[in-house]
Amino acid sequence: MRAASRLLAKASTVGTPSGGLGVVPHALLPPIPLYRRLLRGHRKHLPPEMRVLGDEYIKSEFRAHRDVENPIHIIGFLTEWQGYAQQIEGEKWRGEKMDKAKIDKMSDEQIAQMYELMQAIRKQELEENDPEFQAATGQDPSKQN
Repeated sequence: MRAASRLLAKASTVGTPSGGLGVVPHALLPPIPLYRRLLRGHRKHLPPEMRVLGDEYIKSEFRAHRDVENPIHIIGFLTEWQGYAQQIEGEKWRGEKMDKAKIDKMSDEQIAQMYELMQAIRKQELEENDPEFQAATGQDPSKQN
C-alpha cells in the first residue's frame, strides 16, 4: 500500500463535467490519515465495548493490507473504509443491512470473517442483556449503565 499512496494524491477527472459524470466524489484519504480517522470515529461514536472490537478489527485489516501493491485493491480497500468512516460519523450505519451486491463479491474467507464478527456482536449483546448470564458470571444486573 505504501508504493501506491502517490496514486491517491493525484487529481482525478472522474466526476468532473469533462469526466462524464455529474457528481464529484470525495477524494480518497491516504492510508495513515484514514486509519487515524477511523480510530477517532470509534472513540467518538461507539460504546467502549464495541470500540475495542472495532479498533482491533481495523488494526488487523490495515496490517494485513500493508504490503498490497495492486492499485485496484488499494483503491477498493480505502474506498470501503472511507465509506465506513463516513457512515460511522453520521451514525447512519445503525440497523443498516449489507448490500447484497457487496456480499456476492466477497470471498469465502471474507464471509467467514463477517460471520465471526456477527457472532462476537451477538455474544456481547447476549452478555449485556441476559440477567441469567450476568448472574452466572458474577455481574450485578442492577449496576448496568
